[in-house]
Amino acid sequence: MHVGRTVLPFSQVLEQEVQEWRKFRRGLRKEDQQFLDRLFEKARLHVQAGVYASRPWPFETILISMLIEHEKVLMELREKLKELEEQEGQDKGDWSKG
Repeated sequence: MHVGRTVLPFSQVLEQEVQEWRKFRRGLRKEDQQFLDRLFEKARLHVQAGVYASRPWPFETILISMLIEHEKVLMELREKLKELEEQEGQDKGDWSKG
């Protein structure tokens, strides 16, 4: 019988990473600590994907999870900006007709 090492659930691996970054977090300015916390919260949204990834360096998966969430927000902001620019263009057209 071969006894291998126990593989932790990815949610536990993620929490271990959070703990390992505690000293770094303490070194951040107070206002920046909340941003680090939010990044880890975003990574928690992708725990299931982390289970499937089973990467040798779990932090890669955590970072990619954070980046996915940032990309989603960027796309939303781009769409809103585009809508506002189009609306502004229409409003300017309305002024020129008057």
